[in-house]
Amino acid sequence: MSHLTRRTFVGSVASLSAAATLPALGQGPAPGAIFKKAIPSTGEQIPAIGLGTWITFNVGSDERLRAVRAQVMQTFFDRGGTLIDSSPMYGSSEAVIGYGLARTKRPALFSAGKVWTLLKTLGVNQMEASRKYWGIERFDLMQVHNLLDWSTHIQTLKEMKAQGRVRYIGITTSQGWRHSGLEGVMRTQPIDFVAFSYNMVDREVEERLLPLAAERGIAVIVNRPFQEGVLIDRMKHHPLPPWAVEIDCANWAQFLLKFIVSHPAVTCAIPATRRVDHMEENMGAMRGRMPDGRMRARMTRYVETV
Repeated sequence: MSHLTRRTFVGSVASLSAAATLPALGQGPAPGAIFKKAIPSTGEQIPAIGLGTWITFNVGSDERLRAVRAQVMQTFFDRGGTLIDSSPMYGSSEAVIGYGLARTKRPALFSAGKVWTLLKTLGVNQMEASRKYWGIERFDLMQVHNLLDWSTHIQTLKEMKAQGRVRYIGITTSQGWRHSGLEGVMRTQPIDFVAFSYNMVDREVEERLLPLAAERGIAVIVNRPFQEGVLIDRMKHHPLPPWAVEIDCANWAQFLLKFIVSHPAVTCAIPATRRVDHMEENMGAMRGRMPDGRMRARMTRYVETV
C-alpha cells in the first residue's frame, strides 16, 4: 500500500469535495451566491474569478489612471472577488494595488504576491517591499515567479509559512517551455498553489499539469485566460452560440472563463482588465449554471470552428 500522508489525504478529500459540489449543466450557485472552489491543502474556499494585474495596473503615478484602477478594484470586491495577484515584475502594479486597497471598501482580500529575483536575501527584501507596497500585514499566498531561483526561494517560503508570515506558498509560470520544470517542483515540493496558462486554445496543461495538480492536492491559478486579450479579440467577431444560454453566458468573457473554472482541477482564473465594464463581465462568470464535461467539449468544438 502506498504511503498516505496527512497532506495527501486532506488534498484528496478537498479535491473530491470540490468535484462533488461542481455545478453540473443546469445547476449552479444558489441564487445570489457566487461560484467558489476549494484550496485542496486546507479546504478553504475562494471565489473562482480573481484579478490579475500584469500590464493593466502598471500606470505609474498618474492619479487619474490610478483612480480608474481603484474603481476596477471596487467593482471586483462588490461582485464578490477576493484574490488579487501581482508581482514585482509588473512595474508599478503593486504600488497601484496599494493605492486602490487604501481607497476601496472590501469584505475580504486574498493577497497573492510573488518573489522574482536571485538569492535569498534579495528575495526576502523584495517580498517585504511588496508587502509595504500593498499596505498589508502579510500575504495570503506568496509564489516563486517563473521558477526564478526556485530552490532557494522555496526554502524561504517554507520557513515563512511555518512562522505564520504567509498562509500558502506556490510557484508560477506563464511560459509553456517551463512546464517540465514546473512539473518537477509539483512532484517534489509541498506547495499549496501552482499557476500556469490555460484557456480554450492553449490546452496543453490538460494532459499532465492539471491531472498532477489534482493528484497532488495543489490549487491551480490560471493566468492568461484570454491570451492577454487576443482570444477575446478573435471571438468578438463571432456571435455567441445560441446554446450559451444553457450555462447563463451573456458575453464571450463569461463563456471563456466558465470553461476554465468549471474544470475540476482549477481553483481560480485571474483575468486582467483596466475597465469597469469588463470587470463586470468577468465577474458574471461566477454566477448561473456551469458547464459539465459534455458541455465543455461542445464549447471547445465551437471555438475550434470559428
